[in-house]
Amino acid sequence: MNELLDRIWLDNSVRMYLTVVGIILFVILVKRFVAHYLAGLLFQFIRTVWKDIDKKSFTNLVTKPLGFFLVIFVSIITLNKLHFPNLLDIDIYRITLKELVRGLASLVLVISFIRLLLRIIDFLAIVLHLKADRTHDVSDNQLIVFFKDFFKVIILIIGLLMVLKFSFGLNIGNLLTGLSLVGAAIALALRESLENLIASFIIFFDKPFSTGDVVKVNSFTGTVEKIGLRSTRIRTDQKTFITVPNKQMVDTILDNLSLRTHRRGEMRLELGPSVSAALLDQFINRIRQIVARKEIQNSTVLLNDITPTAFVILVDYFTGPITQAEFNSVKEQVNFAIIKLMEELKLETAGANMDIRITGPQAQAG
Repeated sequence: MNELLDRIWLDNSVRMYLTVVGIILFVILVKRFVAHYLAGLLFQFIRTVWKDIDKKSFTNLVTKPLGFFLVIFVSIITLNKLHFPNLLDIDIYRITLKELVRGLASLVLVISFIRLLLRIIDFLAIVLHLKADRTHDVSDNQLIVFFKDFFKVIILIIGLLMVLKFSFGLNIGNLLTGLSLVGAAIALALRESLENLIASFIIFFDKPFSTGDVVKVNSFTGTVEKIGLRSTRIRTDQKTFITVPNKQMVDTILDNLSLRTHRRGEMRLELGPSVSAALLDQFINRIRQIVARKEIQNSTVLLNDITPTAFVILVDYFTGPITQAEFNSVKEQVNFAIIKLMEELKLETAGANMDIRITGPQAQAG
């Protein structure tokens, strides 16, 4: 038996192969328990910062990527104890197979580690969302989404640098120094993207609008659904979905309709000059009664102008910050009430009874 275990195959003994396989299988079998235990230790560390967080949610989110990372980590360390067979150490396009295998192993290890960090960021975002939901400030939630995406991008960049360092053996210091030489050119090429990124920070800290607000920018009106690193997504009143660069959201005149304190309705009536002063005064007073509704907080009805062809009456009123549908209903009721009043008082708008006659030579001769 010992003779069989000590037999050398591809520069390693059978005993060593069995030992490596046994360790890897053992780690695969106990990874869930070990990962759960380590997740509990990590949870205790996080709990020192946030007291009222759910342990079950954290462990469910982190255990799987943590277990995968442990299997990869232990497997690489264990396999490293084996001697790479000289028979397989061949050149593949300027690199040896041994270097290629080590590079791939480092790549998988870095990817699993970055995946674990991304899951932790997702959990922290969930915790912050729960805390933000206890307040009435919607901007807290959108700030969490923004920084979650931002830190994920940073971690992915760090992961890329780790891959270049450990998998491809590049000198990161020299690489960053070389990139600084072309930094100006890259900055010019990405100037618009950088401007949008800076504008996104302005939006989050200046808070001209938040997710869920109804805004009017350029010629579009709609509800803000998401504020990203580069652009803002808006669902328009036509139910289309538009993407507006953050720079435009900051530089152009933006009307946040959700922050309005009132909604304004107006009407301009032009009555014929034959209307008597008493009837005109009665008509204006009756309109004031119409707009004296509970939905209308402030109103103005006055004889605004007198022209050779009409008496101009201006009706101006304000409601509270009600929905568009409610405002349309109030406006329609006011308009119908004024029309019925004009019918009751037998009033017509200026020019309603004006006859236009075209005369020619035959008519003049007759």
